[in-house]
Amino acid sequence: MDYIWPYIPESIKALPVHMDFVGQKKAEKTFQTIILLFGVVGFVWGYVCQQFSQTMYILLSGFALSCILTLPPWAMYRRNPLPWLKPRSEAGGDRAVASSPPASSNPQKSKKKK
Repeated sequence: MDYIWPYIPESIKALPVHMDFVGQKKAEKTFQTIILLFGVVGFVWGYVCQQFSQTMYILLSGFALSCILTLPPWAMYRRNPLPWLKPRSEAGGDRAVASSPPASSNPQKSKKKK
């Protein structure tokens, strides 16, 4: 994929491709609601018409609508960004990793219960 990256226009590279956790929850809820609504309406309409194909057409149109509304990272799904830490400089190298305390340094975890 890296060999394609130089040929992609800057306008496409600038598009946001992330969605925050609250936006993911909202998108999932919207997706499920649309699918459920179109499924029920499609089932009722297909039962009235006695045509299973009508049920499938309505369900597939609901699926297409929900994909258009929930798959792209629209602005409504990016309203609660996470506060990320600043990246470390590469000058520290392995020393930054080596200077962190070991995971088992907590004396309370090493005590055995009797």
